[in-house]
Amino acid sequence: MQNKPQSMDTNSAQQDGQKKTGSKIRRVVTMLIALAALATGIWAVLANLSDSDSKSSNPIRTGVEAPDFTAVNSKGEQVQLSDYRGKAVMINFWASWCTPCVREMPLVHELAQQNQNKVETLFVNVGESKGTINEFMKSHQFDFPVIIDATGKVSKLYRITGLPATMVIDQAGQFSHILLGELTEDIPLQQWLEESM
Repeated sequence: MQNKPQSMDTNSAQQDGQKKTGSKIRRVVTMLIALAALATGIWAVLANLSDSDSKSSNPIRTGVEAPDFTAVNSKGEQVQLSDYRGKAVMINFWASWCTPCVREMPLVHELAQQNQNKVETLFVNVGESKGTINEFMKSHQFDFPVIIDATGKVSKLYRITGLPATMVIDQAGQFSHILLGELTEDIPLQQWLEESM
């Protein structure tokens, strides 16, 4: 009769051992996940620092040549900035979730239409899918092509950290005016465009 309690003790000891082993494995896995998260965080900080270094060596400011890029717009056309050399270009970075972007869009669009023979306007949507862009355009009754920058490649090249942002590039391909923030009636964008033609 004493054999049964001993086998029960052995079973419970085995179960305790399995629980402890399972607990150790969970702790090791948790530690590995934490280390991976820490490594990712360190990598992100270092990558950001190297981006900051490249920003200071190639700043976005007036008088500096605008970085060339190639992208596809919502109509499926390939757009390359350098193709517009010899013509003034206005680039407007925006997103549909950005309230100031949506507020300024009619004004930017109106100026683009008024100057369409002398100024090329490139609307660059940052971080959204073609479907989201098309829905926004349809609901706001806009029909102009939009460059799709879903991965942020163009906005990163232009050091865009907040939306909206509007940049005017002169005929020589250099930034003539940079507006980081919402365009309002008080900002002389029409004058900037004329100076860049």
